[in-house]
Amino acid sequence: MTMSDPIADMLTRIRNANTAKHDTVDVPSSKMKLAIASILLDEGYIKKYDMIEDGEFKTIRIALKYGEDKNDKIITGLKRISKPGLRVYANREELPKVLGGLGVAIISTNQGVITDKEARKLNVGGEVLAFVW
Repeated sequence: MTMSDPIADMLTRIRNANTAKHDTVDVPSSKMKLAIASILLDEGYIKKYDMIEDGEFKTIRIALKYGEDKNDKIITGLKRISKPGLRVYANREELPKVLGGLGVAIISTNQGVITDKEARKLNVGGEVLAFVW
């Protein structure tokens, strides 16, 4: 069965694993998902991620991050913004701020997949993929 929105699937797997207080979550790999995992790591939302190869399939194993105990979640929310049925684009003047700058917007630009802060520095716009806070 083909998946219509693999990025939403990745975010949902992370959200569900975070709610169930799992240590790791496995996600089928793609270049876009690796870029999103890299942003989550750089922004401090996850501990690490690794590539795992099972024969012909490649998987990303994401280690989730928690506070003092597992009740203190680092990732409070994940939301997919641009969907296959309704793409959401923002030019450089309209880049969104998540929770007044406390969260991160993940943007797909011609410079690659970057955060909203980096997009402001580079003065570029693009497709708003997701919000993380």
